[in-house]
Parts: sequence; structure tokens; C-alpha cells
Amino acid sequence: MTTTPTSTRHFVLASRPHGAPTNDNFRLETAEVPDLSDGQVLVRNEVMSVDPYMRGRMNDVKSYVPPFQIDAPLEGGAVGEVIASRSDDVAVGSHVVHGLGWREHAVLPAKGATVVDTDIAPASAYLGLLGMPGLTAYVGLTAVAEMREGDTVFISGAAGAVGQVAGQIAKLLGAERVVGSAGSAEKVERLLELGYDAAFNYKEKPVAEGLREVAPDGIDVYFDNVGGDHLEAAISALRLHGRVALCGAVSQYNATEAPAGPRNLFQAIGKGLTLRGFIVGQYPQLAAEYRAKAAGWLAEGRLRGDETFRDGLDGAPQAFIDLLEGANTGKMLVRL
Repeated sequence: MTTTPTSTRHFVLASRPHGAPTNDNFRLETAEVPDLSDGQVLVRNEVMSVDPYMRGRMNDVKSYVPPFQIDAPLEGGAVGEVIASRSDDVAVGSHVVHGLGWREHAVLPAKGATVVDTDIAPASAYLGLLGMPGLTAYVGLTAVAEMREGDTVFISGAAGAVGQVAGQIAKLLGAERVVGSAGSAEKVERLLELGYDAAFNYKEKPVAEGLREVAPDGIDVYFDNVGGDHLEAAISALRLHGRVALCGAVSQYNATEAPAGPRNLFQAIGKGLTLRGFIVGQYPQLAAEYRAKAAGWLAEGRLRGDETFRDGLDGAPQAFIDLLEGANTGKMLVRL
């Protein structure tokens, strides 16, 4: 029988980063575990996610989600076991995915927790292939870029959590050719193992040159995780009526000066391009559809993804810092 703890630990934002975050921007604190109210559950977190979007929440600017507050606990995806419950809907012993990571224990309303089956897939999969990154890839390709059978698809940041899944889903949906960029020879090799038709190391050559080599006849769809020079190169490579899903711009998250915009955006006019930004939370209607398809693909061995782990809550800030520096292949996770 699991004993309910009286205290727990969590990370707060100690200060707002200027440029790349450092460990000094985080502070580990101990807090009492509050008594549960009706409808609440207590979760012992087992694995938590660190994601690029969290960097934006560390800035005090208005965005699609409120910024993290100084001296307040950080948040993020996590999966854990329910060890106490005052809800008829979520039983003790259940595993749930929820949004209160960066802590050892979480008290939250049962309606804010989704029960998951860890017999079908490990807990970590619900933060990666079966979670937000997988759904982001699916939404970006289908609803945003409106990918069609026979398309040539280019994915930047292809070795990351979203990129790995996006390439595989593009092939599963009938893309004729899928190409990607990554930041090392090892990551490029891994993309080929996952079914990418070709990939290049953007640290070895200009992006425009690398993209021409792997997609000499141009591209129809660009799934943008990076922005900057990748977006500029993709605009030049896109064919008539090409589509861009603007998912992220990790190349700019730690920038201290405003980056130059794509210098060739005027090409969108003559080519009739569509550039559409999106947030995965804007497409809740696709979540069940994706989960059903992904579960089948996973069971058939047609959908795979890597996980990069760091161990212990104490290591969560460094895991996040490493993520922004590209140290991960696939999903970056922290085991608690």
C-alpha cells in the first residue's frame, strides 16, 4: 500500500532567462502536500516532459498560453500513478496523464487527468508517440498542411519528438518522398532507419544546399519546427500551391535580438503558397482520431520513436537546457 506523503518537491521559475536558460533560472523547493478536496486526486509522477514551447512561457509576454510566473511552480506534461482519490471517476492505482509536471507529486481535479493504459504502452509513450508530439505531427500534416498522397514533404528538426513522428506519418498517409534535416550524422542515420527517404545535416552545409540535394525537384509540404534559414530555404524549394505548417521556430527561442525574416517571402505570391501557423490545442476534435490510428500503427510496428531520458527531478532543468541545444534524439523525458 502506497503511503500518502506529507511533503513533496517541485521546481519554480527563479528568474526569467535572457537568451539561453541556465540552471540559475530554476529553484527546487519543498512544499506540503495539501489535503484533497472533493473531486481531486493525488498523483505520484513517474515521468515528465520538457518541451521547446516552455521556453516561450518563461518570457513575460502575451501568448497563446499565460507565461510562467516568477516563484510559482512550473508546469508541463507528466504521467503518474494515482495514490489517493476523492473522485468516483479516477480510482487509486490508475495511471493518468496531466499537465502538472516539474514536481514529484501533483494534486489536481480528476477532470484534469486522463486515465491511460500502461499495459498497452509504457507511461512515457503518452508524452511522446501517443501524446502531444504525436498529435502535433498528425494535426500539422493533415489539418494544417493538408498533405495529399504523392506529395514530397520536408520536415525540419526531423530527429526531435515531433519530427520523428511527422516523417513516419507522412509516409503512412501516402507521401511519395519524405526528407528531413537534423543536427548530426547520427541523427541523419536514425531518420533513414525510421523510413525517411533522405536527410541532411544542416550543420555541415547551408540548408538551401542540403535541401536541393535531397529534394532536387522541389517540395509540396514543409513542416516547420525550426524557422529562420530553414523556412527561407523551404519557400524557395516549394512548388506551385505548396503548403507550410508553421509548428515551431526553435532556432529563435533563445535569440536576444530580432531575427531577420525570410528574405524571399515574396515568392509566396507567385507560387500561391499557404503558410499557416497552428497550436495543437486548437484541434481537439482530432485527438481521438489520432489516438485510434496511432495505437494501431504502434501495435503493427509501423510507428516508432526514440526517447532520451534524464533521471531524477533534480536533473529536470538541465534536461530542458539540453533539449534546446539539441542533445536529444526523439522525446526528451525526465524519470522521477
